[in-house]
Amino acid sequence: MALALFDLDNTLLAGDSDHLWGRFLAASGIVDGAHYERENERFYAEYRAGTLDIDAFQRFSLQPLRDNPREEMERLRKAFITEQIEPIMQDSARALIARHRDAGDTLLIITATNAFVTAPIAERFCVPHLIATNPAQSEGRYTGEVEGTPAFREGKVLRLEAWLQEQHLDLDGSTFYSDSHNDLPLLERVTHPVAVDPDPSLRETAASRGWPIISLRS
Repeated sequence: MALALFDLDNTLLAGDSDHLWGRFLAASGIVDGAHYERENERFYAEYRAGTLDIDAFQRFSLQPLRDNPREEMERLRKAFITEQIEPIMQDSARALIARHRDAGDTLLIITATNAFVTAPIAERFCVPHLIATNPAQSEGRYTGEVEGTPAFREGKVLRLEAWLQEQHLDLDGSTFYSDSHNDLPLLERVTHPVAVDPDPSLRETAASRGWPIISLRS
């Protein structure tokens, strides 16, 4: 039994749930639409360029959880999953997950996007394990801060190492699927790195190192 790791945004999903969530909140009127949309686009461009300040982004993305009633945010999340996420859950991604499940592999989604957004997505993909950036809570309310290490770049490796120790597992025979050059620290650690619909930087790296390059897009 080996570990099958999946990035979420632009890998299993044909889109970025974090970016789409920001746009959904702006459209809903729960945040200052014009300002929030500009900042959301700026952070997304920085992510793609590899220059994202993850701490600044998480403060931005978690602020609505801090500033609004939990019940309202959960209602919005339910609508968001139905309207924005389910249409970009690719059948080919479900089939890939199923192949690893049938092989007896341990399935894990690992993503920088916060767990408030991604936990229900992992459930819909029927993936039992999730490592995501965790929003901090105090007395049942979100604080707008991150609990522990964000699951981003080297942080993914640190979070995964801690999880492996807890689960008494290792990376022998492991596979990791990702679209992003931001995931190179983890791609370089697994036994079988796979580039999925990769960005130009990752495509170049994968080609130079002989890593498989696949597409899950219809």
